[in-house]
Amino acid sequence: MKNIIYYIATSIDGYITGANEDVSKFAYEGKAVNNYLEDLKSFETVIMGRNTYEFGYKFGVKVGEPVPLYSHMKQYVFSNNLYFDTNHSQIETKKLEIAEIENIKLNSTTDIYLCGGGQFAGWLLKNQKIDVLKIKLNPIVLNQGIKLFENIDSAHSLSLLENKYYDDGVQILTYNIKY
Repeated sequence: MKNIIYYIATSIDGYITGANEDVSKFAYEGKAVNNYLEDLKSFETVIMGRNTYEFGYKFGVKVGEPVPLYSHMKQYVFSNNLYFDTNHSQIETKKLEIAEIENIKLNSTTDIYLCGGGQFAGWLLKNQKIDVLKIKLNPIVLNQGIKLFENIDSAHSLSLLENKYYDDGVQILTYNIKY
């Protein structure tokens, strides 16, 4: 069974967006971003929540179409009330059910990239389905926005696997999640 890897940019204070879904303070160039883009090539499957998929509309994603950045991946959007009129072979909607997650983990040919967002990641964490947390830690404090994990009600321990430092202050931290 393949791992789910939550690979996400965060602020020092644990936000994946600022107020009003503002992501303009995050690094969009540099060696850490290049490392992230290179890492994405190793995934053939991406999962995300509805809010993350719809957030892509701000960046040109068309309703019912795959996210261009993940064009080499099978894309699953998890929602209990999102349906597309078109049936693009590369993108599917799935119900928020553990059995759906298990099926993807069982049938994926590579580890699975969890694109986000905070609510979906929180649900997966509560259900012990995230295996690895890979953070692009940006040297910013946002003080508000969407948290790395929303709506969690228990603590979780992590084990650091790797820490890469970059000249612009960005770090990529990789952790195993202990359940």
